Amino acid sequence: MEQGKKFKTKTGFCHILPDRIVLTKDASVSNLQTSPGNHIGKILFIYAIIAFVNFYFAYKGYKLDNTLQMVVSALLGIILIYGIVTSINNSTTSVIERDKIKEVRLKKAINGITRSRFEVFFEDEKGKIKKRLIMLPGSFKSGPIETDYAIKTMTEEKLLS
Repeated sequence: MEQGKKFKTKTGFCHILPDRIVLTKDASVSNLQTSPGNHIGKILFIYAIIAFVNFYFAYKGYKLDNTLQMVVSALLGIILIYGIVTSINNSTTSVIERDKIKEVRLKKAINGITRSRFEVFFEDEKGKIKKRLIMLPGSFKSGPIETDYAIKTMTEEKLLS
């Protein structure tokens, strides 16, 4: 069993080991099931299809002089395209080598609207800088207490300054 520190995340645990960061669904690193590749591309492709369907409905609304349909569909399409553009360099990897980490940022929660999260910028196998979000528990799951502990852990491990 590898030694390291761990804290709760939105969907599991983050283990800070001497050589890497591992995200798991349960409290044990030994049960890690890594899947090859990064699956965010598939999700972004689905979002792109939905965005283009919305643009099609916006065009149909324009042709039928249905302003509400046109505006709502166009706005949904624009929001999805914006989400794709901002997420293109995100990663879903569950293992990040510590020597590949460039920076770790903390984004504090806006009460009732967002969760606290860490943004880990690292270099992937192809040499590209990727961002992995580590979402922390929300306010209904003792979020502030877990967030304080996670910040303390990341600071002690010299990942967060």
